[in-house]
Amino acid sequence: MQEVVTAADVDDSLRARAARFVISGHFQGWVIGLILLNAATLGLETWGSFMERWGGPLEALDSALLIIFTAELALRIYAFRGRFFRDPWGVFDLVVIGIAWLPASGTLSVLRALRVLRVMRLISVVPSLRVVVEAMLAALPGMASIVMLMLLLFYVCAVMVTKLFAAALPERFGTFGDSLMSLFQLMTMEGWIQDIVFPVMEHEPWAWLFFIPFILIATFVVLNLFIGVIVDSISTLKEQREAVNTIEARAEAHADSAMILQELRALRAEVAALRRTVPPG
Repeated sequence: MQEVVTAADVDDSLRARAARFVISGHFQGWVIGLILLNAATLGLETWGSFMERWGGPLEALDSALLIIFTAELALRIYAFRGRFFRDPWGVFDLVVIGIAWLPASGTLSVLRALRVLRVMRLISVVPSLRVVVEAMLAALPGMASIVMLMLLLFYVCAVMVTKLFAAALPERFGTFGDSLMSLFQLMTMEGWIQDIVFPVMEHEPWAWLFFIPFILIATFVVLNLFIGVIVDSISTLKEQREAVNTIEARAEAHADSAMILQELRALRAEVAALRRTVPPG
């Protein structure tokens, strides 16, 4: 009997081919190259002398790249259908490309600067970048406790230095807000000796007894806690993905073994049937 091929079968076959094409390494490399090219064109648009000479071709290239990215997005939607919209990275790409299509004139002229968000699509295309971002998002609950600890530290220290050093350096510690900003500068260690420590120590020589412990705690302890939480989240995420890949590989191997066993049983049944039909001797 001749098998009837329906339009639905053809459509599913085309979707499967489109899906394989979209997830192929060559296609992903091609997309990464175009994103990097778009990043270069957006950077060149900030170069005034270059735009005066090549502004027209550069804008035409940018428009062509936007059309290509839109076609690539449409192909992914066609290939994966509903699964595309359940993928957060797919929605991210859709929002980024959608912003690029908004008219950059009038009240929406600020959106022209948002075209550079297209470069952020590298995060969704490069797997290693996706792992880092997903790990950072997964680490947010653990980082909340560290943020609360830092806020408590800053609050206590800001009240303390306002009372201790307001007279010695009023432009830095005259108010609670000034003290918070000065403590933040101390934490970043940007000009902290010349701008804060030495001027205060001219009036209060013992002030180093506060500044040194604060810098050690705020800069080297609390900030390293952030790094530790993120690194632990990346390690956990990688282990989870490796476990999932191992389970999928075992399931695939089990399915292959079951298929081979089924074929062997079918072959044995055929051999037994042949033996029954062929007379002995």
